[in-house]
Amino acid sequence: MSVPPAPPLLLASTSPQRRAILHQLGIPFDVIAPRYEEHDPAEGDAEALVRAHALGKARSVADEAEGRPVLGVDTTVALGGRIYGKPTSAGDAERMLDELSGRTHAVVSGLCLVTEAWEVVSAVATRVTFRQLTPRELGSYVASGEWEGRAGGYAIQGRGGALVHRVEGDYLNVVGLPGTLLVRLLAERFPGVYGFG
Repeated sequence: MSVPPAPPLLLASTSPQRRAILHQLGIPFDVIAPRYEEHDPAEGDAEALVRAHALGKARSVADEAEGRPVLGVDTTVALGGRIYGKPTSAGDAERMLDELSGRTHAVVSGLCLVTEAWEVVSAVATRVTFRQLTPRELGSYVASGEWEGRAGGYAIQGRGGALVHRVEGDYLNVVGLPGTLLVRLLAERFPGVYGFG
């Protein structure tokens, strides 16, 4: 019995990390840049923020889906009521990393699936504990430029992995897409279609 191919998800993102994770999980997808402008406050409810951004990204391209499910994702870093989005400069990145040094922060992602019939929005958090970083380590990492475009100022899948002492929860979420959450939602909403459920 042949199974028809799964319709590719329409990923509302320009993130290479999100594309790589979907490839890794064997989920077919097409990419479109979202037409949605994010505004990240310095403080607030990180989960509410990423849910709103994920929904906004998915809805911004839903009219181009042509029957495909649209996937929107947003990720931020939170610690002590503060939200650590993408640094605006090397100095900003160094400040963020210094504040995260030796402490445990949350990497919070919102994930949204939108179809013509329904939309579902969920969120998940992974706890990441940094080593106590020396000024030399901070300077060296910031000089690498890897912090650019990264929530919290680091990329765990790159040199930023050396900053990390422990990860509790979904590692892929820290990379940029909560794989466990996506697989669960696909299994619930499309049982068997994408190879899950």
